[in-house]
Amino acid sequence: MSEYIAVILIVVIAVIFNNLNTKIRKLEKEVSDLNSRIRKSSTQSEITNEGISKEETITSSQVHHQESPSKTSLKNNEDEEIPPTIQKDWLTPIFDFLKQNILTIIGIFTLVLGIGYFVKYAIDKNWIGETSRAGIGFFTGALIIFIGHFLRKNYKTFASIITGGGISVLYFTATIAFREYHLFSQNTAFAITTLITIISIILSYYYKSEVLIIFSLIGGFSAPLMISTGQSNYPFLFIYLTLLNIGMLVVAYLQNWKSVGWTAYIFTSLYLFYWNAEQPEILSIAFYSISYIIFYIFALHDYIRKSKLSTPDILMLVLINCSSIIGITYVFNELKYEPVIIFPITFAVINVLLLFKEYGKRNFGIPYSVFTGITVSLITIAVALQFKTHLITSVWAIESTLLLFFWKKTGHKIFKTCFHLLFPLVIFAQIITWCQYFNAKNLSIIFNPVFLTSLVTIISTGINLYLLKNTQKEAVKESNSFLENLITIVSYAMIYTALLLEITYHMSDMPWAAIANIALLFTVYYIFTLLLFRKQLNIQGEFQNGLIYLLLFIATINISVSTSSVVTDILSKKLHSGFYLFHLLQWIPFIYICIKTVPTSEFHKYKISYWIISLALITMISCELHHTYVLNTAQDYLSSFKVKNHFNILYLPIIWTILSSIFIYIGLKREIKEYNKIGFALLGLMILKLYGYDVWQMDNISKISAFIVLGIILLLSSFTFQRLKNIIKNMVDKKGNNNKNSDTQ
Repeated sequence: MSEYIAVILIVVIAVIFNNLNTKIRKLEKEVSDLNSRIRKSSTQSEITNEGISKEETITSSQVHHQESPSKTSLKNNEDEEIPPTIQKDWLTPIFDFLKQNILTIIGIFTLVLGIGYFVKYAIDKNWIGETSRAGIGFFTGALIIFIGHFLRKNYKTFASIITGGGISVLYFTATIAFREYHLFSQNTAFAITTLITIISIILSYYYKSEVLIIFSLIGGFSAPLMISTGQSNYPFLFIYLTLLNIGMLVVAYLQNWKSVGWTAYIFTSLYLFYWNAEQPEILSIAFYSISYIIFYIFALHDYIRKSKLSTPDILMLVLINCSSIIGITYVFNELKYEPVIIFPITFAVINVLLLFKEYGKRNFGIPYSVFTGITVSLITIAVALQFKTHLITSVWAIESTLLLFFWKKTGHKIFKTCFHLLFPLVIFAQIITWCQYFNAKNLSIIFNPVFLTSLVTIISTGINLYLLKNTQKEAVKESNSFLENLITIVSYAMIYTALLLEITYHMSDMPWAAIANIALLFTVYYIFTLLLFRKQLNIQGEFQNGLIYLLLFIATINISVSTSSVVTDILSKKLHSGFYLFHLLQWIPFIYICIKTVPTSEFHKYKISYWIISLALITMISCELHHTYVLNTAQDYLSSFKVKNHFNILYLPIIWTILSSIFIYIGLKREIKEYNKIGFALLGLMILKLYGYDVWQMDNISKISAFIVLGIILLLSSFTFQRLKNIIKNMVDKKGNNNKNSDTQ
């Protein structure tokens, strides 16, 4: 029953196709008739308009002479304006092709599947044998190719896809005949697939079809997988791939088809990487070098003919250098060969020759910048590899900088996109590199593989920040500044982490309190350095305010928590007493930021900033005096508890009273109400602490001393405030009298 249904469906489809075909032919005839009528009418209108155009030119010339010079100059300026060139997205042609031909692609794919299912059904019914099955497959593929050949004149793209489907049928038939039915040997199967590839390339060149040659290349690169028996014969495989790539190069030069080279590069790179991962051999370096030459010549196609480099060409140059260096260096490291820098230097020499060619012509355009960037990156990679840095991290970091440099020079967004894709991989690779600190032992200071790799990343990240700084205005115009700001913040964080891990690694034998104290002190100075060079680094606005807040927070945490642990370790004899002096260095950036940076920035744009900086200052002064008192008074760790309690009860209220008086004085003198509020709030907190807790913990002598000292301080503060009020009042009165005298005069 199912056989009859299949036959009926085929007949129905044939009838529908015939009707559609006749209708399409009628429409084509009507369109051609309309075109001929339009051409006739246009020729007649041109003849009749000749006389009118002559009269119009005469009158227009007279009017033109009568026009004022200002109007003519405006017209000339308008004529000289050149409309900006709109850069097309490189994916647009692909999407256009898919939109126009997606039904054809799905249709040929469905047809191939239908033939396959039909053959399977015939096999299940024992209608045909193994040899007949292969024969049907070859015949069907040849028939589809013949149909494509028949349709090539009127339907070029459609015929190319049809022919590609026929070639796919031939490939799959040869594969099944070899692997499933064992109708011929591996050598015969390879010869058949090679013959299919050659025929398909000849057809694609004959039809001048880029779509067809892509089908042919995919089949050609897939053929070794189709006839593989599981035994690795890489030399034979790459001889075949090299010949295929040479054929690709010839076709690409004859027809200028970029997609052909990219298809071949992707497949070749995958094969080479798989070879290295499974079985690193010195012979693979020869094929890496051959592939490098082939694809470099392919990338320089437009440069050789027109002395120009398009965006895909530049991207190919970057990728072929990157993949070749990674593959060759990996083989050298696995086989313990030296020197590893020979190939980066060799590739750099090739680019230097091209660079000198551009320099000799005094042509400093895009090719000059591209060859310069690639040469510098290759030399940098060679130096990095010579110092035994980690391969992937170093190469990716340098290549990301190279892509950003090309974006800056050419303005093509594809390099910006590639940089955005590669930059997270650089971070991921760098994190993996940093993890080796936890297992490494006895690393030398600075000159160790982990930090040298980080140093390469730091240098490349510094160059990235410089390039991003110069493109921030463009990013703001494009409303894409968020991503650029995020990359900037992550870059600064990556530099900070690289330096911090190197410092803490070489301090790992010290107590945790000392490590934390030095780490926080380094953090304060790192942020201070960024703020010190904020104009050169283009750090401003909210980013600058965020760094100030972060410095205040880290400095407060360091002196209140970390230094407290240091004091404990000093009293416990775990650290030398001189180590306490290290944390005092953080007062230098803190005071500088409060005096120089904060007044000249937008830090006080919000009122809460006064409270934050005051809280940090109060905490730091209180803790500093507390730690100093404990170290000078306590004999050991056990006696420090009484000393700390005595300081908190007796001296802390006095310190807070003095600070509150200073805040109120500054607030009155500079007319900043927030400082007045902070001073009175601190004074109220001190009174609550004094009368609510401290009084009940003191002895009589301490109570008397505390109240007398606090009373004297409060009276002196009150007297100072009253005097300051009188001074301000007298200044206001003098100013008013001067204004009156000037008015009367």
